[in-house]
Amino acid sequence: MVKLSKMATNGTQLGTFAPLWEVFRISSDKLALCHLELMKKLHDLIKEISRYGEEQGRVHKKSKEEVSGTLEAVQLLHGVAQLLPKSKESYHSKCQEYERLRKEGTSQKEIDKAELKSKKAGEALRRAVEKYNAARADFEQRMLDSAVRFQEVEEAHLRHMKGLIGSYSHSVEDTHVQIGQVHEEFKQNVENIGTEMLLRRFAESKGTGRERPGALDFDEYRLAPAQEGKYVCIQQPRAGDLGGVGGAAHLSVPPPHPPQDPKGAVVKLSVSLG
Repeated sequence: MVKLSKMATNGTQLGTFAPLWEVFRISSDKLALCHLELMKKLHDLIKEISRYGEEQGRVHKKSKEEVSGTLEAVQLLHGVAQLLPKSKESYHSKCQEYERLRKEGTSQKEIDKAELKSKKAGEALRRAVEKYNAARADFEQRMLDSAVRFQEVEEAHLRHMKGLIGSYSHSVEDTHVQIGQVHEEFKQNVENIGTEMLLRRFAESKGTGRERPGALDFDEYRLAPAQEGKYVCIQQPRAGDLGGVGGAAHLSVPPPHPPQDPKGAVVKLSVSLG
């Protein structure tokens, strides 16, 4: 857009197309401003996303510390769950041994011993089951709390990211609206400036004016009447009037009372022929 504007500027003062070059330059400048404004908004958006990413890192670290007990509950439940099958297997084995001795009619002492072992195995299994249930309850509660916490963090994250994307969408939409307005203005200006108008503007800027020069009449110069004591220019006489000599004659017209020279002589009329 900058190159187009420069090209239009270089051609603005040339020829009859100059007004449309000016329209094109103005439109190019406006479009360049629209794109520049969009680039500024996108640059600010990128900075905001980068800043938000760092903030999210701190939030995740804090959340991990808050739910650290959940990991312990998971590990405890896993350990208890592994011991439970062994306790159950031991209990069933002792019970089967006790039942076998009773059926075979073994001595009462052996039967009592087997019965005692089966009861101990049963107690061990009962404790393992209780421990498992307690670990499971703690695990469920901690997992629920952690899930709620994680969901809150993710919901806030999604709302913020959606807001950023919405900001980007609005920026692009606003820029497109502005570009559309500039384009409509440009198209209207081009349609309003016709060929006749271009020629008329060029003629007005380069012409010499609207008024035609008026006609002139020849004004003959008229001499003022001759005054006494001054030389008067007389038209050249015809041949023979003054001895056939051409040229202008200069007469010295004396005043009414001719002046006297120092010796008292009268100044005579003299004629000089050119």
